Amino acid sequence: MEFKLKRFEKAIEVTRIANIHYFEFINRYRTVKDNHTFRELVYVDTGVINIDAEGFSGLLGENMMIIHKSGEIHSLSCTDDTAPNVIIIGFECTSPELDAFSQSPVLLNSEQQRTLTEVIKEGRTVFKPPYDIPNLKDMKKRKDYPFGADQMIKLKLEILLIDLIRSRKTSDIGTQNDTDDPKMYEIHSYIKKNFKENITLGELCFLFGTNKTTLCSAFKNAYGDTVIGYINKLKIKEAKRLMREGNYNLTEISSILRFSSLHYFSRMFKKQERISPSEYIRTIKSRLDI
Repeated sequence: MEFKLKRFEKAIEVTRIANIHYFEFINRYRTVKDNHTFRELVYVDTGVINIDAEGFSGLLGENMMIIHKSGEIHSLSCTDDTAPNVIIIGFECTSPELDAFSQSPVLLNSEQQRTLTEVIKEGRTVFKPPYDIPNLKDMKKRKDYPFGADQMIKLKLEILLIDLIRSRKTSDIGTQNDTDDPKMYEIHSYIKKNFKENITLGELCFLFGTNKTTLCSAFKNAYGDTVIGYINKLKIKEAKRLMREGNYNLTEISSILRFSSLHYFSRMFKKQERISPSEYIRTIKSRLDI
């Protein structure tokens, strides 16, 4: 039997990558107006930034993303009272389907956020740190990165872009839930609004009419983390933002986020970030001296 091989059509192809950054900006940080020969994806992980570009000018909130066209003049700035976390990826892709994303921001759902996170993780294996210094020249190629890491970045970024285009075509973007399980979506929303409080599994089970076994299993399946692990990550992310804003000391931040003690807060911070809170503050101050 003779088979006719079909060639894959390349609806979206990322041909080259310029940079992959995860920035932890301080408040009042701003960039100068600039343009590149490649597209630039800008995604707000936490906080708010102001975008000033030819295609769009306005605020970009949490989980929102814009893709500047190649050659487009653009800049970003942080407000006086927020220290946002922002992902910036520069890449080459000639598909005109992406042009629409330069004119109106989109809201990423949890699956799209997870794919973007995977791009960042692969990027960390390919490019040497620091990742938070706003200078493309600081990105140096590693020689010891895992097998196929370059290709994984390309494939995962293409998956994200294809999914975004499909979502836009079906008008689902910004209106879909993070998960098909409505109860988990409610619980997730409740946690994001109230994570600064002492949320317990028992409280969640009572409020949403479930049990601990079902809650823990369904939440991890939907969001890829345990309930307590997710809450702690939100708290540490918020702690870093408060440190960058510089309005509170570590004892006050520990209290604001309802940690049982400064020692426990420091231990949880170091477990997640691999450095102590005081070391993190020193890195912030060193950026201000650049």
